[in-house]
Amino acid sequence: MKKSALFAIIILFAVNILNFYDRNVAGAVVEPMRKEFHLNDTQVGLLGTAFTLLYAIIGVPLGRIADISSRKKLLALGVLIWSALTGFTYFAMNFSMLMIARLGVGVGEATCAPTATSWLGDLVPPHKRARALGLFMLGVPVGGALSYFFSGPVAQAYGWRMAMVLAAAPALVLIPFLLTLHEPERGAAETHREIAPTGSMWSVLKIPTIFWIIASGALLNFNMYAIGTFMPAMFGRLHGLKVGAAGIATGVVWMIGGVIGGLGAGWIGDHIIHTRKNGRMQAAALIALIGAPFAWYGAVQGKGALTAAVILWTIAFATLNSYYGLVYSSIQDIVAPAQRGATMALYFMAMYLCGASFGPLLTGRLSDLFAHRAAEAAGSSVITDAARAIGLQQAMLVIPALSVALAFVLYMGSRTILKDIAKRQAAAMVARVS
Repeated sequence: MKKSALFAIIILFAVNILNFYDRNVAGAVVEPMRKEFHLNDTQVGLLGTAFTLLYAIIGVPLGRIADISSRKKLLALGVLIWSALTGFTYFAMNFSMLMIARLGVGVGEATCAPTATSWLGDLVPPHKRARALGLFMLGVPVGGALSYFFSGPVAQAYGWRMAMVLAAAPALVLIPFLLTLHEPERGAAETHREIAPTGSMWSVLKIPTIFWIIASGALLNFNMYAIGTFMPAMFGRLHGLKVGAAGIATGVVWMIGGVIGGLGAGWIGDHIIHTRKNGRMQAAALIALIGAPFAWYGAVQGKGALTAAVILWTIAFATLNSYYGLVYSSIQDIVAPAQRGATMALYFMAMYLCGASFGPLLTGRLSDLFAHRAAEAAGSSVITDAARAIGLQQAMLVIPALSVALAFVLYMGSRTILKDIAKRQAAAMVARVS
């Protein structure tokens, strides 16, 4: 690999770290923020849902722009917008201002996935893409972990507003580095150059496997955003941790589990593709199924079993994070280079509208419902902290159930992807001949 390509991958990885650092900072400081503005868990979930709804919708036109214009400039603008709005949260005086800030972060972050994944597809050849995309998507656990590691303790020491300012600051360094990168031509890493396909950006929806991949993304994102929003609160309520310690415990889960899952998936994906063209999807299905019982046992651990809970959730999170390198590289196996930005935008729109937007909101709603029932069962007319702990614990059991559904959907996708890979290769051959 050329040094310029490696440097570009590192910078894009750093951008994605900041992407998920800023995305998760609200979850890291959710308890002091909730108490200051007197929010319930449904309102906390609504902040995440509003973010993902706008993120999903605005991502479609941004994905199309990423296919026809400078990905570098578009991504740099996105970093600027999401960092500025993260910093703006410092001035929030009520729930409405919190909502406006999170919506602005969603607009900026919607540029990251379509631009960066399309760019990476032009930096490395097909047989190395699982590792490159797996490395890029390590930004999810590394960025999330760093956010929890730093934001929780900063919020405990200096207040949650200062944690928001800290989250915005790295953009001042990253944007200049990003603008120095050389952007490759579309299709530059293909074995044979492909002529840009004709037709609308929606034509990729004619590919059967795309529907299974979209469904899998919705299930995965429900789980990931439920975890990102409520895991610090769960550790705090169930295990008696303050916001700083809860952030560190969550950071351990994200860092260790995410890195192991991401690197392991990249290695598996690039090796199994030599023997099975649908091996990446099959591996993703099996790993998702393995993770379900670990998530269940992690959720049911009671007070005094913090170590066991952290270990179990770390394993469960590793299985969830293995998804990215395996499935994102599968998308590029069935989509032409000139349509990758638009495809990722459509995929993200569906997975966020149908998954991430419901994850925080429905988990929060379930938590409030179960907390109310727990309070009634205890004979209390008010929802106590103990009832809130029980409610959230029971709500988090939705995660292992959806992990089983995720495994099934990925398996179904592995059954259609062979034909879709063959169709793409045949179309590319016809285009070269003509």
